Amino acid sequence: MSQQHAVILGGSSGIGLATAKHLLGLGFKVTITGRDQAKLEAATKTLGGDATSIVADAGNEQAMKGAFALIGPFDHLIVAVSGGKGIGPFAALSLAALREGVEEKFLAHFAAAQTALPSLSKTGSIVFVTAVSAQAAMPGTAGIGAINAALNQLVPVLANELKPIRVNGVSPGVIDTPWWDWLPADQKAQAFAEFAARTPVGRVGRPEDVAQAIGFLVTNGFMTGHTLICDGGLHRAQ
Repeated sequence: MSQQHAVILGGSSGIGLATAKHLLGLGFKVTITGRDQAKLEAATKTLGGDATSIVADAGNEQAMKGAFALIGPFDHLIVAVSGGKGIGPFAALSLAALREGVEEKFLAHFAAAQTALPSLSKTGSIVFVTAVSAQAAMPGTAGIGAINAALNQLVPVLANELKPIRVNGVSPGVIDTPWWDWLPADQKAQAFAEFAARTPVGRVGRPEDVAQAIGFLVTNGFMTGHTLICDGGLHRAQ
C-alpha cells in the first residue's frame, strides 16, 4: 500500500499541529497550511519526517487553489481552521460580528473543501473540526454555536453527495490551545478550572485528545457521515 498523504488546513498550532504529529506517527505524509510563515516553518521543524508546509489563507479561494495545485493529488483533508467571532449574548451580538464569524469559519471550511475536491482521492476523506458549542447550548454561544452547527450539517449531506469520499467531523470541547490566548493568563486558568469542574472526566482537553479522534476517522474506512463529539462529556454536564 502506498503512503497516504494528509493535508491539514490550520496545521501550525493547536489541534491541527497535534493531528499532524499523530498522523506522522501512523506513517502518513503530512502537509500543513496556515497564514503565518514563521509559525509554519517552526511547526514543520518540530514535526520533521515526512512533513511539509505551504503558506495559504483557507479563507482565500485563490490562495487555496494555488496551494492545492502545488500539493497535487492527496488522500485526506483535515480542515482545522478555527474561528472566534460570533461569541456573546444574543441580545447584544452584532450582525457584523456574526458575519465575520461565518466568513472566518463556516465559509472557510466550505470553500476549502470545495476547492480541494479535484485533488482529493476518491478513496480518501474529509474531516471538519467544528466545536461543541453546536451541541452544548451554553448561554453566549448562539452565534458561534449556529456556525458550528452549520458545519456539522455539512457532514451527512456531503457524505452522501461526495461518495465514495468519506466525510466526517470532530466537535471538540474546551481544549487547551492558543485559541484561548485572548484571555489573560489568570482568567484563562480560572475558566479552565471551571470547565474542568463541570466536565465528567474532570479536566479540559488536550490537542492530542482531538488528534486521536481525527486519526480514527481518517484511518477507519467504514466511518462516514458522522461527527464525533470529543469534549470529555461537557455537553452532557448538568
